[in-house]
Order: sequence, then structure tokens, then C-alpha cells
Amino acid sequence: MHTPTLTQLIPILQLSIAPVILISGVGLLLLTLTNRFGRMLDRTRQLDQELHAGPSPEKAAELRTQIAILMRRAGILRLSVTLGAVTVLLAGVLMLLLFVGAFFGLELGVLIVAVFCVALLALIGSMLAFIHDMNLALEAVRLEVRG
Repeated sequence: MHTPTLTQLIPILQLSIAPVILISGVGLLLLTLTNRFGRMLDRTRQLDQELHAGPSPEKAAELRTQIAILMRRAGILRLSVTLGAVTVLLAGVLMLLLFVGAFFGLELGVLIVAVFCVALLALIGSMLAFIHDMNLALEAVRLEVRG
């Protein structure tokens, strides 16, 4: 094995750093999702305190319904955050594979394509879960407004 020169290393580094754009974009999505998750948990705690304060039976049933919806949404958002984090993890693995493959002259094309595809599938899954959460949030508001 020969050690690459600086002029040979620069394109390798450029190639291996390209997935950073994916990491930056998904990082912003994760920030949004975790903020949403935190607000949802805070709202659930607030409703739980109201429930323990001894409201009327009708109000208690309404609070339980809202808490159940929030807990369901929290599970969906947790899935969305997890899949987003997997996307970032796989983008890091992708950068490592690109660099190692280019540096050592290994043919890792199939593995690189597979990791990239799985990363994109995780991102798609994350966004589908987020869309599902948004639809549940809208339905919960509709129920609350009707009540």
C-alpha cells in the first residue's frame, strides 16, 4: 500500500465530506422534531396535573382522551426522531466508507450505495411519521374544538 500524496487526498476528502449536507439538513429536522416532542410532553404533564386535580367526570374523560392522543403522538414522534438519528448515523458511516474506500483503493461501491439507500429510506420513514403526527394533531384539535 502506498501513502497518497496531498493532491490525491484532497479529492478523497471532498468526496467523503459531501454527505455533511445531508447531516445538516436532517439535523435541522431533528431540532424541529425534538422541540415538538418536548412541547408535547410538557402538555401531557399539564393535562395530567389537571386530571389529578379532580375535575368533573365529563372533563376527566376529555382529559384522558387528550392524554391518550398525546401519548400516541409522542410514540410516533419518537419513531420519527429515531429514524432521523439513524439517517445521520448512516450519513456518517457513508462518509467513512467513502474515505476509507478511496484512501485504500477498495471497491466499496455496492456497500456505499446500500448504506446511502438505507439512509434515504430512514429519512423517508422519519418524514412519513412526522406527517402522520401532523394529521393526528389536526384531528385532536378538531375533537377539542367540537367539544
